[in-house]
Amino acid sequence: MMPHVARTWGRVGHTPVLLHRCRHRQKVSVIAALSLSPRRRRCGLYFNTHLNAAINDRKVAAFLRDLLRHIRGHVVIVWDRINSHRSRYLNGRLARRRRVHLELLPPYAPDLNPVEWFWQDASCHELANHGIDDLLELRRRVQRHGRRTRNKQQKLRSFIHSARLPLRL
Repeated sequence: MMPHVARTWGRVGHTPVLLHRCRHRQKVSVIAALSLSPRRRRCGLYFNTHLNAAINDRKVAAFLRDLLRHIRGHVVIVWDRINSHRSRYLNGRLARRRRVHLELLPPYAPDLNPVEWFWQDASCHELANHGIDDLLELRRRVQRHGRRTRNKQQKLRSFIHSARLPLRL
């Protein structure tokens, strides 16, 4: 609920003031994935939001189950090394799926993660300089940004390009 403060414009002599309530215990957790289809040459953005809950291995497994229903063929999952991605539960569930191959990014390499570029875009544009009082309003803003971004192929490609992963676009 703490607002992201970014540089903004203001009238000469009037410093912009951002008012907010310090409800820092409430949060919206988001899990997201970017996909790249070599055949169709299209990128996809998939995401889920969770109110006042952390993303654990069970939520990651449920998200991947739903994601794999939408994506056909062989899937390579590239992700960072957070604990939920390396859990026994999740790795056991993914080991049974022959079409899924896992690749871990190096430790602390957010610049190599295309989804991190999506988060940065969201926090610097849609969520910047807004003192949001309502948790549902924050969730609506995150979902609106995700839906808008999902339809912008050039922007999704830019996230993948910015990550500098060895992928063909």
